[in-house]
Amino acid sequence: MKKTETEMNELLESTLRLSEQAFRELFPILPKEWLSLDLTTPQLKVVLLLHLNGPARMSVIASSLGVSLATATGVVDRLVERGMIVRESDPNDRRVVLCRLSDKGSKLIAGLWQKAGENALVIFRAMDARQLQLVRDALEALLSAGKVAKEHLQIGNNSK
Repeated sequence: MKKTETEMNELLESTLRLSEQAFRELFPILPKEWLSLDLTTPQLKVVLLLHLNGPARMSVIASSLGVSLATATGVVDRLVERGMIVRESDPNDRRVVLCRLSDKGSKLIAGLWQKAGENALVIFRAMDARQLQLVRDALEALLSAGKVAKEHLQIGNNSK
């Protein structure tokens, strides 16, 4: 049965409220390691950016953070000093410097994701098979819709 625009808006709003409530309820089980990281927010953003997207030029990092090249360079400098990131020449163009996660940075992120996965497993094990299947189906639907939205957003960004 097709929903009216008003019904869809109400469904969207209630879904957003439920998402916020789930975040608030589940945040306390976030691995303590995430909360005890000795990284500033910009540093964590750079580490996550490099983890998700791979090596990047400083200009890409600055743009992603929404800061100047000088500010991004300062953030990366501190991460290099801490051994989280390494700078290296682009094999295709020696004039270009790429930043990538070091082994230490990769291990940190892998450990954080692993711990988060372990905590998620505890939640999933508290569900019966029907509930778990519903969550799985919802996640598949979310990923599918995310692909469509991502394509739409990329088209919108390119037209600016």
